[in-house]
Amino acid sequence: MPQKRLHGKRVLVLGAYGFIGAAVTRALQSEGASVTGMVRDARTGAKVLPGVTLVEGDLRDFLDPEDWRSRLNNVDAVVNCAGALQDGGVDDLEIVHHKAIAALGQACAELGISIVQISAIGAEPDATTDFMRTKAAGDAALRICGAPVWILKPGLVIGQSDYGGTALLRMLAAIPLVQPIAYPATPVQCVGMADLCGAIAATVAGELPQGAYDLVEDAEHPLSDVLAAMRRWLGFPAARLTVGVPVWTTRLVASLADFLGNLGWRSPLRSTAMTVMADGVTGDPEPYRKAAGASLASMDEVFSRLTCAREHRLTARITLLMPLVIAVLSLFWVLSGVLGLTGLSQAKSVLLDAGWSAPSAAVSVVFWSLVDIALGLALLWRPWAGRVCLLQCAVALFYLLAATVAAPTLWGDPLGPLVKILPAMMLSLVAWPMLESR
Repeated sequence: MPQKRLHGKRVLVLGAYGFIGAAVTRALQSEGASVTGMVRDARTGAKVLPGVTLVEGDLRDFLDPEDWRSRLNNVDAVVNCAGALQDGGVDDLEIVHHKAIAALGQACAELGISIVQISAIGAEPDATTDFMRTKAAGDAALRICGAPVWILKPGLVIGQSDYGGTALLRMLAAIPLVQPIAYPATPVQCVGMADLCGAIAATVAGELPQGAYDLVEDAEHPLSDVLAAMRRWLGFPAARLTVGVPVWTTRLVASLADFLGNLGWRSPLRSTAMTVMADGVTGDPEPYRKAAGASLASMDEVFSRLTCAREHRLTARITLLMPLVIAVLSLFWVLSGVLGLTGLSQAKSVLLDAGWSAPSAAVSVVFWSLVDIALGLALLWRPWAGRVCLLQCAVALFYLLAATVAAPTLWGDPLGPLVKILPAMMLSLVAWPMLESR
């Protein structure tokens, strides 16, 4: 069996369980490299990349070259796939894209380690978003660090899984009958995940001259054509009507998504993604074509090489429905609690009829009404949402059992107060796996 081209290479991949990072990690391993993935959460990393050697680390803790030394022992190359869309929660663009990467560059220069930087089309100092400006600052720091550096700027990345722009397109493609679209004429150039991983492997192998390369197909497409191609690939029927979304509506939705970002929700509808879509995703394919000796696959070729299965359609629909599911669940629990407080006397009467004393009945109604409100509001805090769904199920089950014992006549109530708890429980159980992000 011929030796693989990366045999003996020791590679550290930053952001290893991300959309690009996970594919790169697997691709480098398939080429014979010994890969270590640096991830923010080792438990999540082990789930996404079973069998891969992982080290835990948050880029916010790596602001000095000395901070990197323990991670760079026995490493020949670093591939930086880490990144964040915009500030908020645990994400700090200036640190993740610039300061930590500048420190990495200095450490790699001292140790003779090469760096492959996954940047972005449009990463320029005068770009319209903090994402692009901080990416450009990181690129600039690496160019002058003294280490061997390759800067790769992929277009719209199309892969088997999805994230960011591709997640947004899949979500929009899942809308039945009608196809809403903002900025339909925006020019876009795509790159297949396989081609992106191949370019990274070529740099690690030393087959590509050092420099910066736009990784894009030769032709540009209007965004409407890319969305139509995504819809065809997913197997969804063609839309009967295409509706242009006004700019003011797009900005309103992006502002709402940004607000939810402060609560930990990483929506693909946030303002950075919308601005990138408005600006377009285009680059110059010539430098890479000249260096590699071939063009990258076109959008149609990329889609033809990908397998679409039921899980891809299901994920697209889940991405579309999840905001509505979470909103309905939160509203249901909050209103349940509010109605319990405003209808205190009526709610007490049920317990009084069951033999409770007036004070204990009042305390119970008030307490559980506040619990309902707390569960409804807690669901909106993304880090808690999955556990809150399970807690909602547990509380609802307690209500069913307690009411069956204390007031079994409620099962025959024409308004069905107990019967209605059952679909609410099921909605919480449906939401729970929908919240899994990796």
